[in-house]
Amino acid sequence: MTTQILPSQRALFDIPDDIAYLNCAYMSPLARPVVAAGEAGMARKARPWQVTPQDFFTDTEIVRGLFARLVNATAEDIALVPAASYGLAVAAHALPLQAGQSVLTLAEQFPSNVYPWMEKARAANAAHMQVPRPADDDWTAAVLARIDAKTAIVALPHCHWTDGGLLDLVAIRQACRDVGAALVIDATQSLGALPFDVQAIDPDFLAVGGYKWLMGPYSFGYLYVARRWQQAMPFEQNWIARRDSENFAGLVDYKTDYQPGARRFDVGERSNFALMPAAKAALELLLGWGVENIQATLASRTAMIASRAREEFGLGSAPVQKRAGHFLGLRFKNGVPADLPVRLAAGNVFVSVRGQSMRVTPHVYNTDDDVERLFRVLKSALG
Repeated sequence: MTTQILPSQRALFDIPDDIAYLNCAYMSPLARPVVAAGEAGMARKARPWQVTPQDFFTDTEIVRGLFARLVNATAEDIALVPAASYGLAVAAHALPLQAGQSVLTLAEQFPSNVYPWMEKARAANAAHMQVPRPADDDWTAAVLARIDAKTAIVALPHCHWTDGGLLDLVAIRQACRDVGAALVIDATQSLGALPFDVQAIDPDFLAVGGYKWLMGPYSFGYLYVARRWQQAMPFEQNWIARRDSENFAGLVDYKTDYQPGARRFDVGERSNFALMPAAKAALELLLGWGVENIQATLASRTAMIASRAREEFGLGSAPVQKRAGHFLGLRFKNGVPADLPVRLAAGNVFVSVRGQSMRVTPHVYNTDDDVERLFRVLKSALG
């Protein structure tokens, strides 16, 4: 498939011309169609007599299918969750871990993909191992070197949340397969901007928060569950995940079995009449742009920013082949000045600092003028 550089989609967003918002890794702005869909969804509950039992199921199945298209799965494989942390809790609940085995995560990994494994390892008298940050930015090699016969679970991102350091999940999956380890991915900082194919990578679980690169509302996310785990016990028990829950009159005829596929892992009250329409509109927008096109567009922009930052200010970053194209972590020789984000925000430039990097994470709503503002304000802020 031939990718294309997308023109700026600024008109679809409520971003004033004098604002350079380069912080999608923090939280994406909602596009106008997404806001409109959410407002319309919220208004529906003002007239609950117009909400039918079927309405609890229609949009959920559409959204399940839209997300499945993003990862090359089927709707049967997708659960609807409120956050990546919930999806990761489902994974931790389902996966076996024995005493003497180990769980592997990255140093400085986002806490939602660390805490469940710390607790699971503690409860099982297993080890929680962290892969140290590699000096050469080669996370893949560092992870592969740590996987051994004791490794039971490898829980990773697709790219590191502090600086975009990229992992080759296909190679890591093969190493996991060789030792019989499960692979759990938190793709909150990548999915929607970086292509992901569950057929190629074959994760056991893939959890995603929807409010960053999926351009959706807060408190709405997704969970892919591989077929081999779809009979596992859910993390919670709720009525809508049970068989025949469409029949409201028969809900007291309690069932022991569940809705098919990954639906048993859906969170209670998944049929959120405000968030569900907004999530649907966001996924439709992303699929219309094409994730491959989004990645090409953002990779082009971050490469240019990285080059200028190096030439004009001597700032470093992970090599382009070792970071995700949509994600740029700029490194200062003496560390990021503590108040730099505040000084940049005073000039209407919005970035964030995570770990030892200043994250610059644009999206398709950004323009060349935003980049010029970034460098103009950065020059002033650095004196």
